[in-house]
Amino acid sequence: MAKVQRRTMVYKTLDSTSGEHTPVLLDVHYPHNISSTTAIDHADIPLGALVYFHGGGLTVGNRTSWFPDWLQKRTTDAGHIFISPDYRLIPSGSTTGHDILEDVLDVFRFVANLSIDVIPEPSDREQNPARPLQIRVDPERIAVSGSSAGALCAYLAAMHAFPKPRAVLSMYGLGGNFLIPHYYTPKYEVFFRGRELLDPALFSDFLYPACLSPDSRVITDSPNTYFPPDAPSDVIAEPGLETNTGPPGFPSNRRMFLARLYLQLGDFLDYYTGEYEPSLSAAFRMKAEGMRNSSPSSESVRSLEDALARMIPSKHRRLFPSLCPPDTYSSWPPVYFLHGYNDSAVLVRESQDLHALLTEAGVRSVLSIAQGMEHSFDYEPNADAVHGEEFDKIGAWMDGILRASS
Repeated sequence: MAKVQRRTMVYKTLDSTSGEHTPVLLDVHYPHNISSTTAIDHADIPLGALVYFHGGGLTVGNRTSWFPDWLQKRTTDAGHIFISPDYRLIPSGSTTGHDILEDVLDVFRFVANLSIDVIPEPSDREQNPARPLQIRVDPERIAVSGSSAGALCAYLAAMHAFPKPRAVLSMYGLGGNFLIPHYYTPKYEVFFRGRELLDPALFSDFLYPACLSPDSRVITDSPNTYFPPDAPSDVIAEPGLETNTGPPGFPSNRRMFLARLYLQLGDFLDYYTGEYEPSLSAAFRMKAEGMRNSSPSSESVRSLEDALARMIPSKHRRLFPSLCPPDTYSSWPPVYFLHGYNDSAVLVRESQDLHALLTEAGVRSVLSIAQGMEHSFDYEPNADAVHGEEFDKIGAWMDGILRASS
């Protein structure tokens, strides 16, 4: 396996009304020995690139959180660049999905013009000491991927980014269908990976309207952190409590519970769209309640989803991958869906539904369902041993696309 170099870069700067300047970062991973595997008489080396957006429910994480080593290694071992960006998180400042979409578009603008000076390997330096190498991203060979909420960012790139990505890799992607009850129905029983229900009172600062306080600052970097091994082990932690001191391994970043909380409350779409008053989620619940006496057939489910789609304000429809016009779907690049069948955080139906829409539009779409697997199954310690064949298949699929000329 080739060594990998990592370089952190600023792809944009956010300027606040208070005069603060927040740099938004991305990491560029590229093979250390690129110079020895590429024709040395070319100082300008165009490479394919895979942009990967992290998960975290749009509420937590950064460019190194829940990092898919298996995907990065297969990408850079094949001679391509792997790029992982930060993006704005909700709720922070006045951030909504529209701001996240803006970040996605800015990532692509930056990456399309990205170049990096590379110090040649010693043998190369002896052969051509006067010509440092510069690797750059070929704008015609950019693909996009993401896990969970990061896959939603990948969908948004397929819908709106320029240059348009050559391929989309979705790992248990959120947003394939935001019109299912999972997003707007309150939960009163355990629903999320067998974990306890949360006490909303412990998260009041993250709930509307407090989350829109003028004191709230935009956040683009909120890592998934846990109490260390030497934390008190005899304490009982309560999710959301600011005074938690342990036990070891318990999440120490309160934001790590937010996506689960918004799903529990049935209000996720309010925070995603910024449509709090009137509440989009409440409107969905009211419509679903009004149609509850309909027979639970596939036709009635489709009728309800069609009715909900019509309720979404036109300004927000660009944030819903399942609501693309037919001609937009036909322009999507090839898509590879990987989803665990038992996923309780993002239901497998979301990938199935979007796969069906794309297939109907004539898009080359692959749907791979990992039987018996929950959310984030590719981060398990033995994931490469268990799913290595699937990971290799994905790596080869992506390599073929990134290696091909336009």
